[in-house]
Amino acid sequence: WCPKDKTVLANEQVIDGRCERCGTVVEQRTLEQWFFRITEYADRLLADLDDKSKMDWSESTTTAQRNWLGRSEGAELVFPIGGPADRRTDGPTDEWAAIRVYTTRADTVFGATFMVLAPEHPLVDAITMPDKRDEVEAYRRAAASKDLVSRKVGDREKTGVFTGGYAVNPATGKSIPVWVADYVLMEYGTGAIMAVPGHDERDFEFAQKFGLPIVRVVAPSEGGSAERGTSSRAAQGTSSRPRAERGGGTSPADPVAPLTEAYTDNESGVLVNSAQFNGMPVPEAKRAVTAWLASRGAGKAVVRYRLHDWCISRQRYWGPPIPMIYCDEHGAVPVPEQDLPVELPLIEDFTPDDSGISPLARHESWYHVPCPVCGKRARRETDVSDTFLDSAWYHLRYPSTEFDDLPFDPARTRKWLPVHSYIGGNEHAVLHLLYARFVTMVLHDLGHLPFDEPYRKFRAHGLIVKDGAKMSKSRGNVVVPDEYIARWGADTFRMYLMFLGPFQEGGDFRDEGINGPRRFLDKVWSFVTDACREGDGQEMRHSVLVKLHQTKKRVTEGMEELRYNTSIAALMELVNALRADNVCDKGVAEELVIMLAPFTPHFAEELWER
Repeated sequence: WCPKDKTVLANEQVIDGRCERCGTVVEQRTLEQWFFRITEYADRLLADLDDKSKMDWSESTTTAQRNWLGRSEGAELVFPIGGPADRRTDGPTDEWAAIRVYTTRADTVFGATFMVLAPEHPLVDAITMPDKRDEVEAYRRAAASKDLVSRKVGDREKTGVFTGGYAVNPATGKSIPVWVADYVLMEYGTGAIMAVPGHDERDFEFAQKFGLPIVRVVAPSEGGSAERGTSSRAAQGTSSRPRAERGGGTSPADPVAPLTEAYTDNESGVLVNSAQFNGMPVPEAKRAVTAWLASRGAGKAVVRYRLHDWCISRQRYWGPPIPMIYCDEHGAVPVPEQDLPVELPLIEDFTPDDSGISPLARHESWYHVPCPVCGKRARRETDVSDTFLDSAWYHLRYPSTEFDDLPFDPARTRKWLPVHSYIGGNEHAVLHLLYARFVTMVLHDLGHLPFDEPYRKFRAHGLIVKDGAKMSKSRGNVVVPDEYIARWGADTFRMYLMFLGPFQEGGDFRDEGINGPRRFLDKVWSFVTDACREGDGQEMRHSVLVKLHQTKKRVTEGMEELRYNTSIAALMELVNALRADNVCDKGVAEELVIMLAPFTPHFAEELWER
């Protein structure tokens, strides 16, 4: 929230904790909003990516969706609150009997020497001791002024505050202190972590700064390396600093040597200082420790996804209003179908105020309506829906735009859909494309669609590079096509863009490069003009006929595979061969123009008329 502009901001609009527009320090606010439960479809969304009968998509796009869905197998562990060192004298704790954490490294639980809660965690108030309350609240206010992006950065200095409360490590039975730190985020896992400083870089740095215990519970196996490994908590992000030697070359025979850095080998190590699990390899230990804790009621194996539910609420004065009505007696009630769509009122003053409430709430005659259930005075929802919700189903609407009594005609939909081939940008891989898949699955499950994937084939186009950088408005390197079209013609410009490189890879835009396609089209113009005068029936060498048929094959295959550059290259080679052999045949010219038409439609139409 920007208190000066009085508007919500996306994380990307916050630079170093300040609003990108006015430079004001931002603050975090908690809003009640509407969500779609896309997480319930995470398994299906992931599984279909491997089903080639449903989805023939660019690998870069499916990889982006896999990473965004973020399936991981781990364990949810339970750390009871309290213990011998608990000095609590106030406040009930029954409803907060334990801290739950999600980890992919249950094997390291014997090395958990403290816990860290996100500043927003609901347990912070319950666990904080009276003499620590002011300090903790000050820290939470400071964390609220930071954007989440900056909190995710791994290399910045660690900060935190001790709550005065303790939890019990379920593996060791020891009480361990509970801290609050902004490097733990509510949106990941449970918003709480068991800190294992011996085997996580960020926890190691935190423990060193605040003088917390560091215990080794994983050591290199025989023949293993103390220098390799990756962070043990990938879901939370890691430091990007170079790794030096891990653990100073400590071996299983010397498990008590002090650690100079976190040892983060995820697979080849063995457990030490871990009771009955000592000597067990890490992969086996992950399963064994989880099962042991589950038998004691202190944990369970779980599958988690990085994906979060889809927030469709937007706090602005434009967009489709979310069709809900709030009644003091009946709660949230859907707007009756006969009253849809809910249309926006005309608002003269749509300036936001400091309340954060939509300007729509100030339009009394629109805002206050009868409850559809009891008829008593109620109020409309003033949030409007995310525009991605519209684009998530527009493929269903396109074939049925003339129907105003239903969203899509069943017969028309069966005939034309799902979409056979879709070309778009990879910037929407985890937004529009993922949402469209989810909405299609839901409508299929509700019986409205005979298919559950919207796009059978998807290809991501490449990016145009100019002056060594991606072409974009923010970089100031955008090419306005008007001047090129005025000088060279639209078709020359079109052909040049298609000739830059493979369509799915993009290419490097250079002004001097446009000369090549123009010279080629000049040659074609001359060839066709001469052929029109000479007519048909010219004898051609066998090699030229072979070249003509090879070109047809290359152009066809290049178009089907989106390798337009190779199709154009084949046409250029053909024209050179025809000119070298002094071919001047109208029939050959017609075939050339047909092949050229998809790349230069206006130019080819003029030649065809002639």
